[in-house]
Amino acid sequence: MIDVIFMLLPGSLLLDWAGPAEALRTANGLMREHGKAAPFALRFAASRSESSTSVGVRLAGLEALPAALAPHATWVVLVGQTGSTIAVDAPDTRALLDWLRPLQLAPGRLELITICAGAVLAAHAGLLAGRRATTHHHHLDELQRIAPACEVVRNRVFVEDSPVYSSAGVTTGIDLILHRIEAICGPALAAQVAQTMVVALRRGPHDPELSPFLAYRNHLHPVLHRVQDAINRSPQAEWSVPAMAAVAHTSPRHLTRLFVDYAQIAPLQYLRRIRLAVAQVALASGDSVTQAAAAAGFSSDTQLRRAWHHFAVPGTPSQQPF
Repeated sequence: MIDVIFMLLPGSLLLDWAGPAEALRTANGLMREHGKAAPFALRFAASRSESSTSVGVRLAGLEALPAALAPHATWVVLVGQTGSTIAVDAPDTRALLDWLRPLQLAPGRLELITICAGAVLAAHAGLLAGRRATTHHHHLDELQRIAPACEVVRNRVFVEDSPVYSSAGVTTGIDLILHRIEAICGPALAAQVAQTMVVALRRGPHDPELSPFLAYRNHLHPVLHRVQDAINRSPQAEWSVPAMAAVAHTSPRHLTRLFVDYAQIAPLQYLRRIRLAVAQVALASGDSVTQAAAAAGFSSDTQLRRAWHHFAVPGTPSQQPF
């Protein structure tokens, strides 16, 4: 279980934390549907039990700033506020900064996620020195001024510098949380979360391209989505068109017609594309070509290389600069 603590100040931007929180809630629900434990415990903390939001809605029942963190993994989430600069002289903000300063961040144990101008708060707390980070474009210069030892990255949706993860603002916080969900729950489930929320899932912090797990899914056919979900969950299974048709409760011929009409790709071609995406993730994690091919369900290295060539992926599997 990972504690995800959203640290809320008066006037915190509602979408900065509500969007990511919904993504995490959705991930929990999908994991339960798959017979697995929910990985995220959502918590909302502030220096007092009631607070306001950017749109005027008042919050109640907020927990106090934790006196101590749990021994298991924790994500501390800082969000933005309204205004052209972030003021830090209010009592609530000073209390939060005092709580943040002693934190000892460590990958996999205590990680920091900043959304929008939340990075500016992290900078005031001294947590970004020697780190790479981004923030909303209105606050980039402010962030660099406050944290001169931070490498402020511009023109990025989000930046990953474990144990610090920062996003550019508002909806990009959802992009970042989807990326973190992928790291914990796998790319197929992250794609399901994105599909449920009807948002684009980016491949990573440097790549604006949509995730292969969401490719060919710009349709609303529930039967076809059910088959694609099944393939995404278990791409290594011994899939055939009849096996896919059994999931859809239809004939192989009709399923093929659905794939071509709605997804613009044949069923087995779709399977190859998903397996290729799984292999790319495995290669990015340091697996050899042979290991990646096996993890993805390819029968051999040759089958992986053929799929790589067919879908015009640059380079070769063994040459990827991961």
